[in-house]
Amino acid sequence: MADGQADRTAAPSGIAAPRPTSRDVARAAGVSQATVSLVLGGKWRGRVSERTADAVRDAARELGYRPNLAARNLRLGRTRTALLVVPALTNEFFAWVYTGAASVAAERGFGVVVYPAPDVNGRARDPFGSARAALDGVIASSMATEVLGALHSSGLPLVMLDSDPADGTAAAQINVDIADGMRRVAGHLLALGHRRFLHLASSVRSWTFDVRARALAETLAAAPDASVRTVRTELAVDPARAAAEAALGGPDPLPTAIVCDSDMIAAGACKAVRRRGLRVPDHVSVTGFDDLTLATALEPELTTVALPAERVGERGMTALIAAIDGGAPPVGDLPVRLVTRGSTAPPPRR
Repeated sequence: MADGQADRTAAPSGIAAPRPTSRDVARAAGVSQATVSLVLGGKWRGRVSERTADAVRDAARELGYRPNLAARNLRLGRTRTALLVVPALTNEFFAWVYTGAASVAAERGFGVVVYPAPDVNGRARDPFGSARAALDGVIASSMATEVLGALHSSGLPLVMLDSDPADGTAAAQINVDIADGMRRVAGHLLALGHRRFLHLASSVRSWTFDVRARALAETLAAAPDASVRTVRTELAVDPARAAAEAALGGPDPLPTAIVCDSDMIAAGACKAVRRRGLRVPDHVSVTGFDDLTLATALEPELTTVALPAERVGERGMTALIAAIDGGAPPVGDLPVRLVTRGSTAPPPRR
């Protein structure tokens, strides 16, 4: 183009250039509009090659194309909005669950509204009331199920996280292998020689904590001389410290290992051991569950079970979108991992 010569294809001054359409993307990528819809709608796998999908995405990016989600949602009668119900976002585990869910949602043109239930030990009010029509589905932790009572009658697809597989009220269930995690903890401690156990169990009545207690009891039952005492506590450091102090100061023989339902409880247990003038793990070994950042902030660092929180959120959102779109949800429990650190060692010699 010669200097000073206007670009005849450009929009006149003061007039916005026409917004690129899916037809423009199809022409640039050398595919049909239907293929563009499949790729940008996230439904191309098994129907379009990876190479073609990349070509469509590249063309859309170069043209600055953005799907008109409002028009599509109006056409489909959907809001493309999911509700995530968790006990509290102050818990690092559920913050990572949200991160995973939001990542998948963004890829699929969904929004995520988070409702942290204010009290996992009691009833929580319906967070939306008449605004339920603004939602396409719900993802909920089994630790916050009370909030779902008013939503069951709405007919919204529901995906449960860490919930009883026998419960048929949900469209899908996303579980991690909690039982395997507790079996690994118990097996690790038994192999070190521990036989007297204190189980600091969550006071929240939930399937996930019932599974931990059952797996611990079943694994310890394989050692005829092993014994376990259970004390319940809130999922917080100070209540756990108080519960552990009371248990350690009682008339029963001192446990050589304290098995905790969460890393927060384990932090309280470690404080209780120190307040008794004892050391972890020289006198008492302590284990957690979750593998939060807290686990490596403690001294000694905490032996715990690593749960794939972000993958839980990703799977939960994937399952919900599948339920909404009539697809099949992902199947199978997510694996866990025992992380052995300095808080466990053989019991002291008598």
